[in-house]
Formats: sequence, structure tokens, C-alpha cells
Amino acid sequence: MPELPEVETTVRGLARVLEGERLERIALNRADLRRPFPPDLVQALTGARVTALGRRAKYGLIHTDRSRTVVFHLGMSGRWRIDPASADKHDHLVVHTGGGHVLALNDPRRFGSVDLVDTDMLDAWPTFAAMGPEPLGPELTAAYLGEVLAGRGSAVKLLLLDQRIIAGLGNIYVCEALNRARINPRKAGGKVGRAAIARLVPEIKAVLAEAIAAGGSTIRDYAQPDGELGYFANDWRVYGREGAQCTCGGTIERFAQGGRSTWYCRKCQR
Repeated sequence: MPELPEVETTVRGLARVLEGERLERIALNRADLRRPFPPDLVQALTGARVTALGRRAKYGLIHTDRSRTVVFHLGMSGRWRIDPASADKHDHLVVHTGGGHVLALNDPRRFGSVDLVDTDMLDAWPTFAAMGPEPLGPELTAAYLGEVLAGRGSAVKLLLLDQRIIAGLGNIYVCEALNRARINPRKAGGKVGRAAIARLVPEIKAVLAEAIAAGGSTIRDYAQPDGELGYFANDWRVYGREGAQCTCGGTIERFAQGGRSTWYCRKCQR
């Protein structure tokens, strides 16, 4: 599933051709993805101008001058294609702009979603209202994280994946940040000391920023809107590297945790 850096990369790619553009024609090639498209999507977007693009957690935002915002999630295999050379059977939503661009939301497995939300109600939209702070925003501090982890018996890795605590963190980048901060992913959140939390917060921000700069990580079907593949996977320290050597000289191990794989090094992550 595309994670926060992949979504941020997608949004930045779309902004280059969408921001300020008039949406001349909207085509729906099926009625739904994971759930039905909004019934007024075509009417609401046809003729609208895109005023800005943004991101909340793993959701992309396309703001328009009609005070409506398109909220999209890429699901397991979704991606936007910009000016594709030919149509594809998995292009489920196609947007034509006044500047002559064509953008196609392609989703072979159809686990993505598209919603239409009043812009001034975005923060109150139930999905967003339940989320914690953005990991790259100023609200994520060591003081905040220490407060929400205090007294918690669940493993710190599982708590970091809880979107109510931090919005947008996924398995890859939590594994990487915990390794960089030298924290055992099994350790109870309430047992993570202040010094470790002080290391962890900047490592979360750093690993996400580096992944965005690299265009994200290439996982299965993911690609940027221009078709290029992200290359941050080349810099993974632990994720997917079972049996390889950690930067500390230890051996990377994998174990199941919360229904997902966790990679870590027992030598440096204690």
C-alpha cells in the first residue's frame, strides 16, 4: 500500500499539472472503487478550478474554487497517470483539464476511494477528525509522544501505527525509524524512556523527508504520476532485509507483530 511519502510524491506530481487548471470534463468508467463514487462528483467538478493540492495522512486532497475538496486514497495499487499514451482498462476516473492535460486514476485492485467533502468541513470529516497529528508537522514533538505513550502496555511499534496517535505512519517507515532510534519494536510504549523518545521523533521526520525526496519506495504496483518509480527502497536499513547486516554489525531479523512483519536488529534495538 502506498504510504505517506508515496502519497506526498503523488500530490506534488499532480500539482505541477493541476494547480490553477479548469476541469473541463470528468469521466467515470465504473460506478465504484472500494465504495461508490460520490453521486454528484461529475457535476461538482465539471468546470471547477483547482485552487490547491494537499495531503492529510495517506489521503490526497484536491481543492477547488467551489469550496469542495476531492479526497482520494490510493488503496493497495492505485496511482494517478498523467497524460497517458493510451487508455487502460483500470483507468476508473479520468479528468481532462483546460490546459490539455489528461489525468487518470488507475486502480487494478480497486481498494482505493474517492470522496467529495466541503472544504471548510475537512477537519470535521469523520475519517480526519479521528486522526492524530501529522508526523511532519510541528504538533509531533517528543513531549506529545511521551504523553500519549505514557502508561501504555502495547508494543511501541503498534502504537506508532495507530492513526489516532500519529496520522499517516505505515509499516515501512515505523520499522526504519525505530531502527534509527535504537528502540526495540516489542517494547511497551509506556516503557520507552524520554531519551529514546527524543531520538525517535526526529528520526520519524527524517526518514519520511528522505523518502519523499527519493520519490517514495517502490512496492509492487506503485509508481509516481509520471511513471517513474521511487528509489528510497535502496536506503532501507531493516525493512525487508531479514538476514542482512545492520549498520551496527548485527543481523536483521523478522517477526510477526499485529498481523504484519516487523524487521529489527536485536543488537542495537533494545
